[in-house]
Amino acid sequence: MPTRADILITGANGFIGRGLIPVLLGRGKRLRGLYRRPEPAAPAGVETAIGDLLHQETLGPALEGIDCAIYLVHSLAAGRDRFHELDRQAAENFVAAAEQAGVRRVIYLSGLGERSGPLSEHLASRCDVEAILAAGRFQTTTLRAAIILGAGGASFELLRYLVNTQPLLLDSAVLDTPCQPIALADMLHYLAGCIDEPRTAGGSFDICGPEVLSYRDLLERFARISGSVNLFVPVPRIPPALVGLWVGLFSRQDRAVVEALLEGLGNPVVCRERRIQELLPCKLMPLDKAITLALQPSGASRGNEGHF
Repeated sequence: MPTRADILITGANGFIGRGLIPVLLGRGKRLRGLYRRPEPAAPAGVETAIGDLLHQETLGPALEGIDCAIYLVHSLAAGRDRFHELDRQAAENFVAAAEQAGVRRVIYLSGLGERSGPLSEHLASRCDVEAILAAGRFQTTTLRAAIILGAGGASFELLRYLVNTQPLLLDSAVLDTPCQPIALADMLHYLAGCIDEPRTAGGSFDICGPEVLSYRDLLERFARISGSVNLFVPVPRIPPALVGLWVGLFSRQDRAVVEALLEGLGNPVVCRERRIQELLPCKLMPLDKAITLALQPSGASRGNEGHF
């Protein structure tokens, strides 16, 4: 395999990977994408490597010559009985292979959540992966985000489905939980910027948009912008598994992913520090604009280099 690339993107064909690749190519970066199977639609100018993080023996060629790796993978689709274990196994395999290859830096996109209290399985798994990567013999940068407002993102598509197809939305106290969504363009600005900012190496940073609001308010804003009308019906807390089953049956959303995301609704996801703005200044996109762009035809939500 050619070794001209020095940046590896794991999860290159995922929501974040697909958005990040053109940003980095625009900055003149030399990229290699990690795919589980041959990817006929891999972007021009990106080397492809076939490997599986659950099989360490497949990772050597993918990491050969790599200086910095972007870690963008999770196993939520495996279901709540398995994804936490698989996330740990993938991270441990990656650390072992990256250390052997001499990788210098790793940048990990994690999730926000109050570490001082109980976390959902999804957020707890993200924390475990953070710890595993941080223990590696390389410098790990962790970026923690809440909902990422971009077409194709699991959280955003779940919002879109609920608001645009359900005239009645089940209302419970968990919808009062505060969140701080971030535009896809702003998240990519931070993710790409960390590569060239050595002061982010070894650090953990919260990344958020400019507005804190409840999940109920977020649904209402989404409905107003998309032109939908929804009524909230007060109900006791509905088991996430039941909602996940419903959404999975009537949409293209993965049932297991929906269930994992809904379980995290009780965890506040807001920025507790904003050090990243000092290192990588960014004029954050307003919430309404971020939602509007994400609702436009494919590609519009990626923004432009000014936001990256």
